[in-house]
Order: sequence, then C-alpha cells, then structure tokens
Amino acid sequence: MYLGLLPSALVFALFPYILLAHSGHDQAPLHPGDESDWATRHMSEEHHISNFDPGAFFTLHDFDSSLSWTADEIRRMYGLDDESMKDVGQEKKAEVVRKTMEVFDQDSDGIIEREEWMQGWRAGKRLEDFGLGPGHHGDDEYEYEIHHFEKYHDENTREEDLTHPEDIEHFRKHDEMEAAAEHQEELDRMPIVEQNIPQKFRRY
Repeated sequence: MYLGLLPSALVFALFPYILLAHSGHDQAPLHPGDESDWATRHMSEEHHISNFDPGAFFTLHDFDSSLSWTADEIRRMYGLDDESMKDVGQEKKAEVVRKTMEVFDQDSDGIIEREEWMQGWRAGKRLEDFGLGPGHHGDDEYEYEIHHFEKYHDENTREEDLTHPEDIEHFRKHDEMEAAAEHQEELDRMPIVEQNIPQKFRRY
C-alpha cells in the first residue's frame, strides 16, 4: 500500500490496519470464515485486510468524507450498483438500505453518523449479510486486480500469459474504451459533426 498516495485522513483511519498488519505474533489477524460477520468478510475479500477495526471500516466506506453514511453510500458499500447486481430487484436493494438504517440510525434522520456506528458496534450490532456477496464497489480495474490478477498472476506475469477468460474480458473492455475515446477525439476535431445533423437537414 503506497501511503503517500492516500489522503492524510484516510491514512490515519487505516492506521489500526497498518499497525496490525506489521505487528508480531501477539496480534493475530482474523481469519474470516462462514461464521464471520459480513463486514469482516467484506474487508478480507474486497480489500484484502484481515485485521478488522470498526472505526477504520467506517471511514473507508464514508465515500464523501462527511462522517456519516447516506443511503447511497450503503448501496455502494454493499455493491448494489455493481454490474453483478443487475438482476437483483430494486425492492431487495431498498430492503438492504432500510434494514441497515434500522439497526444503526439511532435518531432516524436518514443517515448513519460515525458515532452511531461506533455505539452500535460496541453494543454488538453488526451489518447484516443479505446473501448478495461480499460487496463489489471498486471500478473495473480494481475489481480485476483484487479478484483475479492477485490470485492467479504476479509481477512476473508476462502479457502473453494473460489468457484466462477474465483476462481476455478485461482487455476487451480496455480496447472498447480506447476505441470510443479515439472516435470522440476525431469528432471533436471536426468543425461540424455530421452525425449530429438531423437527416432532413443534411445536404448531399
């Protein structure tokens, strides 16, 4: 982890993780399994952090740094807007937000403040596992890196070795994005974009 690239507030929030990760045998990391709560499994599977700290967890998922979680941030934390969730109904997604708010939003103002989260955690409250997976909320590059490349490749992998279906799909998306960007650049250089002129006004 390159700390110099992270905002100072986030580095401070993640300090418990960093400290535990570099500590001796007295600080044994968690090994999440089927009996672990959803948040612990999420940190292990999505962020490759196995030493759980509730304060750092909150800050990591406070995406707008407002010291509170909104409904949109809960959706993002659970990965409800990820492509893999496209077949999950809106009713189920709304249930995830509603039930999470019911557990931690003590004053029912529509947001979960940091102190509400910490009080709830200390009282034994946990994020519910809704059976929707670990919560993918990174971009395509991040998800590919953490869920595929780090598992099956390493820094010594050559480009010609990236032949798994996940590799092929990843680079196909890259090619499509590059082609779309090049096409847009060509359009931007044109004084008049013919495709934007309604058919009936075109002259031939």
